[in-house]
Amino acid sequence: MTTRAVRGWMEPLLHPTELREGFQVSVHACPRLLMRELKHVFPAQFQRSKNEVMLALLTCQKSLMDLSQFGLDADKEKDRLLETFMAFAQQVANALIARKYWADFIDPCSGLPMLTLSSNKVYSEVDGVELLLRYRCLSAGMCKILVHPAWGAAVYPASLFTTAPYEVVQDVLQSLPDDAWNVSS
Repeated sequence: MTTRAVRGWMEPLLHPTELREGFQVSVHACPRLLMRELKHVFPAQFQRSKNEVMLALLTCQKSLMDLSQFGLDADKEKDRLLETFMAFAQQVANALIARKYWADFIDPCSGLPMLTLSSNKVYSEVDGVELLLRYRCLSAGMCKILVHPAWGAAVYPASLFTTAPYEVVQDVLQSLPDDAWNVSS
């Protein structure tokens, strides 16, 4: 599959697809603008291989509530969604690494990579989704709130990055067991 650039924006390799209810994933070739950012987020990876193509796997989970809210309920919901993403990302990253490709994922709470320990550059999940999927964002004080086209602000974005070709990523996503990333609520 080829990507088409439209005014600096590239068509996703995989449009947002529900892997299970309320959990979407999309796959994107990282455009130049994002690659400049990722060089600071994953410095060791770019020292090893300067011109390697990188793919972004964006996940969006449907939240039980508007995540622009504050309070105990919102915190518990964010924790639940974080656990689900971490279980998914660990499964996918391990499968890609086992196939001899580099992979890492972002902790949505801190914005820092989970497997690359030499980085202190924060990655913005909201900015990444805004760039790659062209979803709308709202300003709430100092925060940007992502607005999913179907779920509104009841969305939890999180990302994984890899040097694996799209066909390998597709194979890994299709081979995930149904219960591989279930977490207890």
